[in-house]
Amino acid sequence: MNMDTIPKVILRDLTLEDAEDRFQWSLDKEVIKHLNMPDKYPPFSREETLNWINMCINRTNGYEQKAIVTGEGKHIGWIDLKNIDKLNKHAELGIAIGDKNYWDKGYGLAAMVEMLKYGFDKLNLNKIWLRVEVDNERAIKSYKKIGYVEEGILRQDRLRNGEFIDRLRMSILKSEFYR
Repeated sequence: MNMDTIPKVILRDLTLEDAEDRFQWSLDKEVIKHLNMPDKYPPFSREETLNWINMCINRTNGYEQKAIVTGEGKHIGWIDLKNIDKLNKHAELGIAIGDKNYWDKGYGLAAMVEMLKYGFDKLNLNKIWLRVEVDNERAIKSYKKIGYVEEGILRQDRLRNGEFIDRLRMSILKSEFYR
């Protein structure tokens, strides 16, 4: 993968000031369609959003979550590692580019590369996996570009708008990422 062509991003620690952006993104049905969120609108109140970010900052919810910021300093989304299994050295990745002006421009790819480095190098993980809805073709294409491979289908794994959706489980190993 040619890393020269992807934009620069910075993953920084969350701040309480990120809550308003996050809340606004959650109002966009296109942004939240493939995210695992409560089946109500809006999925979270401002207060719930602020509480969630507070838990991430204080590391009380099991999430290693970072804000995605462009090279110019614009906050555009978030990325995290969760379900961290220290014994077996793996974790689940989640990502959202909340600002649609930055979709399909490589920012998600750039953020994933940075988070994979963090997971493999700082958290000493061997495998980073994810679950993606089978109809989220944009995301699947992006994950494959980085080197994620399909592990299998999780049948009826997410309840979305009253119907069960299959999810694909994909993963990348440290040895695959660094080869």
